[in-house]
Amino acid sequence: VLRGTGAAVHTLHFSCGGPESDTPLLFSGSENGFIHVWNLKTHRVDTALDGHGRKSVYCVETMGGKDRLLSQGRDQRICLWDLAEGRTSVTDSVLTEHVGFCRCSLLKVAQGRWLMAMAARSLEEVQILELPSKTSVCTLKPEVGAKLGMPMCLKLWQLSCGSQPVLLAGYEDGSVVLWNVSMGKALSQLICHQEPVMSLDFDSEKAKGISGSSEKVLSIWSLNEQQNLQVYKTHELVNAGISDITIRPDKKILATAGWDHRIRLFGWKKLKPLAVLDYHTATVHCVSFSDHSNPRERLLAAGSKDQRISVWSIYAET
Repeated sequence: VLRGTGAAVHTLHFSCGGPESDTPLLFSGSENGFIHVWNLKTHRVDTALDGHGRKSVYCVETMGGKDRLLSQGRDQRICLWDLAEGRTSVTDSVLTEHVGFCRCSLLKVAQGRWLMAMAARSLEEVQILELPSKTSVCTLKPEVGAKLGMPMCLKLWQLSCGSQPVLLAGYEDGSVVLWNVSMGKALSQLICHQEPVMSLDFDSEKAKGISGSSEKVLSIWSLNEQQNLQVYKTHELVNAGISDITIRPDKKILATAGWDHRIRLFGWKKLKPLAVLDYHTATVHCVSFSDHSNPRERLLAAGSKDQRISVWSIYAET
């Protein structure tokens, strides 16, 4: 258990897949505006970064290595950090002017080039930028009268390196929309929930995704050859409310972060319930799997409103 954030933990991101000599790290973003860099060998904080004016940090991602970091906060800014050689400086930032808490999504498209999707200033829009140049690629606007509400969660992906980038976006009205980024148009829309989509993840190999909301239902949906989204099945939960969902990189299992303080694990193939991890004393806000290259070292981390991060070794031997 990692303690010492001094505030609710809203986002987690591992950086463990590197040369053998590298220290495995876990980045956490908390409600007091700090990003903590945890050394997973000592279980202590190596560095605390303060770049969001004490406003909640709800997204942290590395950009090709441990030294380039992106963070997003309630100060309506996305910051780019350079942590090489012990630096702790913000090198650039993007003003989002978005009032919600929709995490941005990153996709590496070439060496040193990234696409970033983020909720835009206008309530229903999603903006796609290229980084590090910050050039606008397109703005994705729902059709007139579509009434999707605000984007709540985003996932940029592509089938293979060099193929067209695609965006999955979950909206306030409970629908998931598939966007073609280069054409800037919606390919398909599916109502998955009665309530806002709080989180989603997608497995591009199986063309299948999963989403959660404030309801007691996980929705599993698939993408057919014609790029149409369709409901594959739903899974009834014991308690309502999912803040985060993530599929492990090997596509074998997935984890959900629950409002009921529980972390739940499922087999991804048939959504078979595997385990309920009962440790936290408040809402679990985020779950993240590590990117260790050796499966035996794989970890799961969860961050909670109770100001603690729990780190688990779970089904690492499959």
